[in-house]
Amino acid sequence: MQKRQGELSTPAPAPTTAHPRRARTVGVGRAHAKTILVGEHAVVYGAPALALPVPQLAVTASAGWSAKALGEEGEVTLTMTGSPSRPVATQASDGLRLLTREFRTTHDIAEDLHLDVVLDCAIPPGRGLGSSAACARAVVLALADLFDREIGEQAVFDLVQSAENVAHGRASGVDATAVGAPGPLLFQQGRAQELPIGCEGLFIIADSGEVGRTKDAVALLRDRFGQQAGAREDFLARAGELTGAARRALAATRPEDLGPHLSAYHQLLRTAGLSTARIDTLVRAALDAGSLGAKITGGGLGGCMIALTRSDQAGAVTRRLHEAGAVQTWVLPLTTRA
Repeated sequence: MQKRQGELSTPAPAPTTAHPRRARTVGVGRAHAKTILVGEHAVVYGAPALALPVPQLAVTASAGWSAKALGEEGEVTLTMTGSPSRPVATQASDGLRLLTREFRTTHDIAEDLHLDVVLDCAIPPGRGLGSSAACARAVVLALADLFDREIGEQAVFDLVQSAENVAHGRASGVDATAVGAPGPLLFQQGRAQELPIGCEGLFIIADSGEVGRTKDAVALLRDRFGQQAGAREDFLARAGELTGAARRALAATRPEDLGPHLSAYHQLLRTAGLSTARIDTLVRAALDAGSLGAKITGGGLGGCMIALTRSDQAGAVTRRLHEAGAVQTWVLPLTTRA
């Protein structure tokens, strides 16, 4: 099948042999965070979304194997580094165990092996930054490295998506794609395209400290659509309009044209009941400090917000966000990309 212009290539997975090739005692895999610029929730219904990788927030998975002890139950042990208060969330761990089982079935990994996976994750969970998808991708790549398997991007995506569906319900696939993307992308209905960038600036991501609940947010919006005639159509039409406008603004040379589309999308999500008082406070603080636009990012009901600023505003905006209650912030450069 011919690849569409600008579409990210998806090489087919290489064939595997029937028996594990134990070339390594430890396999390593890595992935990074992502942020949704515009298109949250609408992307679940087939509308486009714009996503940016956040490479400074990363996860590394280390996988090893050992002979299963007599009477030992379970196929994999998952451990998260850091303090004891940061266990792997139940839904996330269920998804990781599922993809591990699928990996071993697909690649004929012997059943008498017990897998030990350690996750070193700098991506705060429940913040709309793709923590669960990034962990899943890192685990898949670590297993492929451990057992010396060549695995194509489509196979990686399918495994990550299976874990995401456990963690979040009906996952759009944008997180599973964006946590491995080398640059900004347009995602729609399972397809990703590189996103040309013609303007420069800085995005500041601020953590509200509230744990977002993507699964609950998706259910809340779905219920709202079911209760109000035409609500789904109106939401998707407005979301598509703003996403298209944001895409054109990104390709142009004026970041000030992009900012209002971000703020308008925040209002769309806020009207749908997906923001919180703390997120709204951070959005107002960013705008008052001179940001060109600001919005919630991710599923909502907590999590993070993102603000677009000029480079000479970044310090003032960051200070104002912390004064308004942000528990941590990160700077993400917006640079031209053909």
